[in-house]
Amino acid sequence: RHPAHRDPGAGAAPSRAVMMPQQQALLTPWGEQLDRERPLPEYPRPQLQRASYLNLNGVWQHAFRISARRPEQWDGPIVVPFSPEAVLSGVGRQLQPGEYLHYQRTFDLPTGFRADRVLLHFGAVDQWCRITLNGSVVGEHDGGFLPFSVDVTDSCSDTDNDLHVVVQDPSDTGPGARGKQKLQPGGIWYTAQSGIWQTVWLESVPELHITGLTLEPDLTGVTITVRTTHTTPVTIGMRDGDGTLATATGTSGQPLRIDVPEPHLWAPDDPHLYDLTVRAGADEVASYVGLRTFGIAPDAGGRARLLLNGQPYFHAGVLDQGYWSDGLLTAASDEALIFDIQTMKDMGFTMLRKHIKVEPLRWYHHCDRIGMLVWQDMVNGGGPYRRRVVELPAVSPVRFDDRHRRLFSREDDHARAQWLSETRETVELLRNSPCVAAWVPFNEGWGQFDANEVAETVRLLDPSRPVDHASGWHDQGGGDFHSLHVYFRPFRVPRKPDPRVLALSEYGGYSLHLSEHSASPTEFGYRRYSSVADLAAAFRRLHADQIIPAIPKGLSATVYTQVSDVEDETNGLLTFDRRVVKIPVDEVRQVIQRLRVD
Repeated sequence: RHPAHRDPGAGAAPSRAVMMPQQQALLTPWGEQLDRERPLPEYPRPQLQRASYLNLNGVWQHAFRISARRPEQWDGPIVVPFSPEAVLSGVGRQLQPGEYLHYQRTFDLPTGFRADRVLLHFGAVDQWCRITLNGSVVGEHDGGFLPFSVDVTDSCSDTDNDLHVVVQDPSDTGPGARGKQKLQPGGIWYTAQSGIWQTVWLESVPELHITGLTLEPDLTGVTITVRTTHTTPVTIGMRDGDGTLATATGTSGQPLRIDVPEPHLWAPDDPHLYDLTVRAGADEVASYVGLRTFGIAPDAGGRARLLLNGQPYFHAGVLDQGYWSDGLLTAASDEALIFDIQTMKDMGFTMLRKHIKVEPLRWYHHCDRIGMLVWQDMVNGGGPYRRRVVELPAVSPVRFDDRHRRLFSREDDHARAQWLSETRETVELLRNSPCVAAWVPFNEGWGQFDANEVAETVRLLDPSRPVDHASGWHDQGGGDFHSLHVYFRPFRVPRKPDPRVLALSEYGGYSLHLSEHSASPTEFGYRRYSSVADLAAAFRRLHADQIIPAIPKGLSATVYTQVSDVEDETNGLLTFDRRVVKIPVDEVRQVIQRLRVD
């Protein structure tokens, strides 16, 4: 199914360069300080961490070609893990559908690094790739937003290893999951990026090793299932601070229970985490867990409310797209990720809706330890979106049945199956994160299909969290949320009773264009303002007039648009380069703190 199967040959000429517009050269403070030789050096998997770790980020060689065969010459250096379209990669070149992007680097294994098996990990590669090590193909992967690994033991030497990765990305010309990327960006659609965009790294493990953990916390302890390559005895230690709190022993593949005396629960205001150490044979990994539960229950008036640890808890959220002016989908540093999360928390928000993107695992780790709930969107795909179908509910009461796949550009059986597979992978990848509070399979009809059935599939995978089956517009009556997007009219609580939780899952989008901190000369927002004072006053009025009065009537979650500007969209609380906070933090906090369930 992939164009890589139709290779014109090694003698094919280099492809015609498609350079990125100069307007994107807008650096964040962290991009300005980037160490090109050691970008993003932190361990990328905080809940399954080993002592074995070799980071392969840094300066590689790259080439754009019309052949998948390894090129004889290279076009120059590229800084991995930044996409070639991103300023921080040092390339500034768009990968076009049908082209191939080649990467190459060499590496040595540190002394004593090699155990029984050597694993090569990629945080994410957009979208298809083939990996060759020392002349041997060691793996392929299709799907641009999820991590994967290949066992390279038989091809890996101690020194002078030659690593070659070839990539293709059809972007929005194909049916695969792509998020908000578009080859012709504008408005709510952003620059398409490609290639390696998360950390590349090596680890070495014993033949018998831990492959994963399933953590199921509650208010008195945690049930842990340890997955290993072969069934074996396992030992789990749980610590609170420096002291060992409890241990459990048993067999891999079987649930093991640890009850915690006087449990310290996790919540945004008190994000307490317990450390875990898991051993299986010669293998040992470090992890952590937060004790908490999510739920739904009626209040005294019979209105469905979200619960955290058995108590009503208002999700005061903000839309988080995770785009950066210099790195596109890749933040320049860990500190950049922390800045966005901490600034939103300082503003009083208790939730981020991670919009149409799966972040590196370190982002969720920071939400876990800082204390920020996350609603996780799945990454949308499918054929070209039909604007009249998708956007009609924004201005009318019309809703289409998403079993009509042609309307939603979802006729491709293979693409739907791949999307469902990636949804399952996303749930398994993130289910252990204490911060993840809800799953959002579909947004505004983009690639939507069978949303009610999908919601039940997600619920079976993870019954511990609620599901927003269709965020905005094409509600099919399923899931746990009556999920509304309101931009073009005042928000009012619907008169028609609905047993689900009422969520205003997008609203606001108020724009202030600060040209010196913008990547675009144009401005896109749902209402435009010309000064900080006018924007702040409108923000206060919006919440005082429409949002706060709706909470006693059942409103239980809100998602303001948005964390930062993104290219043409200038409706962020922060500028695209993260150098300006448009409304003072304290002023936003005074408003958001009034959102609560009495």
